Amino acid sequence: MIKDFTNGIVKVNPIFVLALGLCPALAISTSIDNAIGMGASVIFVLLFSNLMISLLRNVIPKEVRIPCFIVIIATFVTIVSLALQAYLPALNESLGIYVPLIVVNCIILGRAEAFASKNPVSRSVLDALGIGLGFTLSLIIISIIRELLGTGGISVFGYGVTLPFSPATFFIMPAGAFLVIGLLLGLFKRVGVIR
Repeated sequence: MIKDFTNGIVKVNPIFVLALGLCPALAISTSIDNAIGMGASVIFVLLFSNLMISLLRNVIPKEVRIPCFIVIIATFVTIVSLALQAYLPALNESLGIYVPLIVVNCIILGRAEAFASKNPVSRSVLDALGIGLGFTLSLIIISIIRELLGTGGISVFGYGVTLPFSPATFFIMPAGAFLVIGLLLGLFKRVGVIR
């Protein structure tokens, strides 16, 4: 059962192995704050949607399972969106449209269909935590590199360090995200972290 958790972090990492969730990874990984906010949002939605879908897996008719999954996922995305608007408005504004788009994120819908709908609650929760943590760690790694090279410093929740070099703003643009993800993917394959 612990494999359900650890697989999501490295072996079936959503960004570097499955290549899922690349749209938000490219768009919001310009700062560590954004990465943590999006990662926490995805973990929350993934955890509670997997929990509910696993609990209801024998009740939901197979013919309407995808619309039911989307309604369940949308419920938890709405909770996250309202919480961000109320308690973290700056982060909510920074993440923009990408929070509501979690509803149709392939990571969430894919895990609901491929795992939560076929497994008991305990395994589904561990899978959600592993996949969510894998996604979050990937976003943080990408964000650290992009923020450091693109702005010349690193800032986490208002506390930051500026380094004495001229930043290459290319790295905070979408093309810079593609380059960083590609280089990280190559590095991880080269050192044997992923296959």
